[in-house]
Amino acid sequence: MKALNTSPTAKHTSWAYAEQHLGDDPVLQAARDLAFDLGIEPVSGGTAATLTVLAAAVQAKTLVEVGTGVGVSGVSLLRGAQLEAILTSIDVDPEHLHAARTTFRHEQLPARRTRLITGHAEEVLPRLATGSYDLVLLDAGTENLPTFTAESIRMLAPGGLLIINDALDQDQVPRPAVREESTQTMRETERLLREDDRLTTTLLGTGTGLLVAVRR
Repeated sequence: MKALNTSPTAKHTSWAYAEQHLGDDPVLQAARDLAFDLGIEPVSGGTAATLTVLAAAVQAKTLVEVGTGVGVSGVSLLRGAQLEAILTSIDVDPEHLHAARTTFRHEQLPARRTRLITGHAEEVLPRLATGSYDLVLLDAGTENLPTFTAESIRMLAPGGLLIINDALDQDQVPRPAVREESTQTMRETERLLREDDRLTTTLLGTGTGLLVAVRR
């Protein structure tokens, strides 16, 4: 059996290598440039690729995203989803949604495949149908994460995926001494999902962490 190299340097090198597995194409690179101009941090390259694979794995047709950004995650999800899939994406900032529309046009996505909603997710999510969605991505920080998580579980169809981005809270979750509110919220969310009998979960080190739960 090969000896494991668990040094921090080796682990970081492996993480960085995995993050660059695919690299960005012109559409996603243009979106990242737009994100920089707007002061938005889009999902990493590794996270984008993982979102595509997860959407493909569940053959997603109905998707919801909280935190549209400039459309990097939305494009990534729809690249893996079924051709007739529809993404409902919610963001409180109209400027973000305008940027995302530009990204979706560059991807040549038909307008019918995206439903962009300007508003607060805590008001929008309760209006979405129960048990009707194949995949929900939460990428809007931790302020309302418990509410968003509960609504997402309600919305998921059997076999559907809940994905929470930045689940390691910028790599602070594994550090016991860190007691910031956002870090505590992520830890509690991980615990609640792990202990929920309706779900099977995993925590991925991709990007700044992806907490993934599948509804049984």
